[in-house]
Amino acid sequence: MNRHNLELLGLAEGATQEQVEEAYAALRAKLLEDRFLDGEAGNEAARKLTKIQVAYDELLSEFAELDKGFGESGEGSAFSKVEELIKSGDLAEAQRLLDGFNERGAQWHYLQSVVFYRKNWVNESKKQLEIAMRLDGENPKYKEAYEKLNEKIAYDASQQGANAENQQSAYRGQDMNGAYSDNQMGGSFCSSCVECCALNACINCLCSGCCR
Repeated sequence: MNRHNLELLGLAEGATQEQVEEAYAALRAKLLEDRFLDGEAGNEAARKLTKIQVAYDELLSEFAELDKGFGESGEGSAFSKVEELIKSGDLAEAQRLLDGFNERGAQWHYLQSVVFYRKNWVNESKKQLEIAMRLDGENPKYKEAYEKLNEKIAYDASQQGANAENQQSAYRGQDMNGAYSDNQMGGSFCSSCVECCALNACINCLCSGCCR
């Protein structure tokens, strides 16, 4: 979005079309009254009225361009672009494109969930997936992602509990010489590592395949 045009309407980058329309309507109503003021104040209001009209028209044109191809499939669609940006690791640009959507359906919330997950914002990711499932409860991709995400959350919680227990019993596995027993050196620890790696690999594989 043109930053100068947004500033004329008193808005910042990332404003939605609805916010643009509301800001324009409010400012226009005020300027229509102010243009009848005496002297330079009335002239200035008339000039600003022309400027905000131009800014508004240009911003609407930009939104119209963004809306082109905003389907949920297809090589040239905006969703496909978001998916490619997520795969390449450009989360900032992926988020910028998502913020530009006017219609935010199930696919939008799914992709927002993936962006949040890649940022390690697990709770936010879960909330977006829940919205996607409410909008499209029959989508198997959303269901699978939600199940895997819940598994990861449960596993992370169990690991936090285990770490707290390990800290409390840090010296229980030591002998008189300070050496750790075989179980402390391997056994359950290695098994946990394997389980953690497998779970995270599953989640990452699911997210990397978001455009299947």
